[in-house]
Amino acid sequence: MVTVSPAGHDRRGAGVVDRWGEPGRRTVTARSGRRPGGPLAGLLAALVLASGCVVGGVNEDEPQQPLPRSTRQPSSPQAAQTRADGTTSVAEFTEDMAVAVDKAEIYWTAQFRASGRRFQPIRRVVPYQREGEVSCAGQALPRNNAVYCSAGDFIAYDVRWSVAAFRQVGDAFLYYLLGHEYAHGIQARLGLRAQFTIQQELQADCMAGAYIGGSIEAGQLRLEDGDLDEFREGLLAVGDDPDQPWFAEGAHGTAEQRTDHFFRGYEQGLAACNLG
Repeated sequence: MVTVSPAGHDRRGAGVVDRWGEPGRRTVTARSGRRPGGPLAGLLAALVLASGCVVGGVNEDEPQQPLPRSTRQPSSPQAAQTRADGTTSVAEFTEDMAVAVDKAEIYWTAQFRASGRRFQPIRRVVPYQREGEVSCAGQALPRNNAVYCSAGDFIAYDVRWSVAAFRQVGDAFLYYLLGHEYAHGIQARLGLRAQFTIQQELQADCMAGAYIGGSIEAGQLRLEDGDLDEFREGLLAVGDDPDQPWFAEGAHGTAEQRTDHFFRGYEQGLAACNLG
């Protein structure tokens, strides 16, 4: 997806399982024409809400099947060639994941600071390969999944599934996936709860879009050809089945809803995400 600015020191700490390659030093340009989202709206007021911990400690689980290939036609003649960006190696995946984590920390640190608060990064990001290898509050995490565990304040993801998505859809989707899970950690920090799961999930999609758009505007990330197609491709793949009731526990939203909320955040910043 992206070209990144110098990452500085590694702030992920010893809690991260496996070794992630240090982000390289690259040239950056900021995308113009995007309205800044400003500081976190209602941050202090949101802190009076209930705790962000979810029963069982699991705050998110993405579709538990490999991402399907979309039959949608590319929006530009080059989209089919650029969507995957030629990114196929595990080394590229680990580097991009490390960059995504680093940029999420930078983005949210700035948002909290603008609201007069100190930001505490999510404790660790944990890749796993087998069902039950990682648990959250005693609940074993399944394969083909990515979660934020509020009980342990960590993100965990099936590395095989994530690499497959990285190869199939492209590296931009990885930034969305990490951004969505990180957003659940922010919801926990702000005590943001919703009556229905779908509200929590669509808000996290919006916050992921705000993180990516804001990082581009700040010169931390740069769009490459085909990246917007990758976002749309990935969001189409993770939408709920049309027959899924919107009020059901675990509902995340249709592909159209998830795409809409992501791009609201991407274009308008956190002000579009109803943080309070």
